Amino acid sequence: MGKTTGFLEYTRVDGNTRKESVRIKDFMEFHERLPFEEQKLQAARCMDCGVPFCQAGAMIAGMASGCPLHNPVPEMNDLVYRGRMEDAYRRLSMTHSFPEFTCRVCPALCEAACTCGLHTAPVSTKENEKAVIEYAYEHNLVKELSPENRTGKKVAIIGSGPSGLAAAQLLNRRGHDVTVYERNDRVGGLLRYGIPNMKLDKSVIDRRVSLLEEAGVKFVVNADVGKSISADKITEEHDAIILACGASNPRDINAPGRDAKGIRFAVDFLSEVTKKLLDSDFKKKPYELVKDKDVIIIGGGDTGNDCVGSSIRLGAKSVTQLEMMPKPCEERADSNPWPEWPKVLKVDYGQEEAIYKFGEDPRVYQTTVKEFKKDKKGNLKSVVLVSLKSEKDEKTGRMCMVPVDGSEKEVPAQLVLIAAGFLGSQSYVTDAFGVETDARSNVKTDENKFATSKEKIYTAGDMHRGQSLVVWAISEGRQVAKEVDEALMGYTNLR
Repeated sequence: MGKTTGFLEYTRVDGNTRKESVRIKDFMEFHERLPFEEQKLQAARCMDCGVPFCQAGAMIAGMASGCPLHNPVPEMNDLVYRGRMEDAYRRLSMTHSFPEFTCRVCPALCEAACTCGLHTAPVSTKENEKAVIEYAYEHNLVKELSPENRTGKKVAIIGSGPSGLAAAQLLNRRGHDVTVYERNDRVGGLLRYGIPNMKLDKSVIDRRVSLLEEAGVKFVVNADVGKSISADKITEEHDAIILACGASNPRDINAPGRDAKGIRFAVDFLSEVTKKLLDSDFKKKPYELVKDKDVIIIGGGDTGNDCVGSSIRLGAKSVTQLEMMPKPCEERADSNPWPEWPKVLKVDYGQEEAIYKFGEDPRVYQTTVKEFKKDKKGNLKSVVLVSLKSEKDEKTGRMCMVPVDGSEKEVPAQLVLIAAGFLGSQSYVTDAFGVETDARSNVKTDENKFATSKEKIYTAGDMHRGQSLVVWAISEGRQVAKEVDEALMGYTNLR
C-alpha cells in the first residue's frame, strides 16, 4: 500500500489555513487543499502496517480507536498515491456515506490510531479523504442512483442530521419510499445548525441533499413530529419509523442568578447565528448578538470552541472559555498509550483566533461559575468564578471536581454561552412514539441493535448512543438501515 518507504522519505505536510487576521472577518471555510501532486506524496506515507488500527473503530479504555465506519484507509491512501482518484472514491464510498462531512468536522480517529504516529506525525488521512471526495464532485462522479424497482415499503425518518441522512441514503437505494421529517426550516440537523459555516460550509450539505432528492428521497421541513405533526399519523402511514433526532437536551448550569438575561445555551446561539447568515445570504452578520460584550463560554469541547470562533467574528470585547478539568498534557502520558485516543492538549481554530485577537489562550482550567450577577433590569453584568480541585467522594469513592474555598473572583460578562454537553433525547418525541428510554434519556434498545420497545420503530445516532461524533452518527445510520431493511424484506443486501 502506498510507497514502501514513503513514511521514511516524506514528512507530513497539511493544507494551508487562511491567516487568523483574514478569516475572522468572515464565516467562510478556511482550510485549503494541497496541490494534487503534494497530496499524492502525503498518501505515500501510509505504511501498509500489518494491523491497520486506523480502520478498526474499536473501543479501547472507553474511547474510540480508529474509524467507526471501518473505512479501508490503507487501500484509499494507496489509490491516492497512485493517482487513481476515481477508484479511490469508488472504494471509499463502499463504506462511507458522506466523506465531504467527516473530512471537515471529524477529529480524525483514524489518524489518532495511525501506526506512523507512534514515532512521527500520522498519515494525513483526513485531508486525503477530502481530496478524494472533492475530486469526485469536481469530476461528476458522485451519484445517488434512483432504484429501478420500488419495494412498496414506506419508511419515515425523524431528523435529517448525519444519522438520518445516512439511513435515508441506503434505504432509498434499496428501493423503499423514504420520507425525512425535519423540524427546522432547512435540512441537515446538527450539520446545518450545530456546526458553524467556517467549519462546514452549508453548500456542502445542499449539494448532497439535492442528489438525494433527485434519487427519490422526500424531505419535509418545518415538521416537528410530536408537536405540529402527529406521531400516530406517521406510524399509521409507514411500515417503519427511524428516530434520529439527536441528543437535544442541553446540560444546564444551576447557579444563583441563572434567570439573568444574557445567558444562553450554546447550540441555540450557534443556530441563530447560522440562520441569520443563511437568511441574508451572508450579507448581514448578526453583530447585535455579541458586539462589544464580554463573553464567557462554559465548556471546553468542540461546541465551546465553535462559540469562541463565532464570538470573535461577531465583535466580542473579550472571550473566556471555562474548563472544569485540569489542563491536558502536551504529550501522551504513560497511562494513555497508542492506539488509545490521545488525551493531549489541542489548540483548535477558535483558540488560535483568540490568541491572535486577545494575545492569550481563552481557556481557564479547573474553573466554573458559582454565581451569575445581574443589574436592576435583570441583565447579566458579571459572573463569579470559582476554582476547582479534584477530591474523592466519600460515598461513591469517585474523584470529583469540587470548589476551592476562598478562590472566588468576579469578572464582567454580558453574555454567557453554556456549552456543557447534552443529556439525551427530548421527551416530547419519545413520549409521542411511546418508546422506552434508559437512565440517560437515550432511546433504549438491545445491545448493538436499533429496534426500540415499540414495534416497527427504530432509532440511531445521538438519540440512541448519546452525544457523540458525526462519524458515529453516520455509522449508526448505515447500521439501522440494514436492520430496518431486513425486517421489511426478510433479508438485506445493504453493506
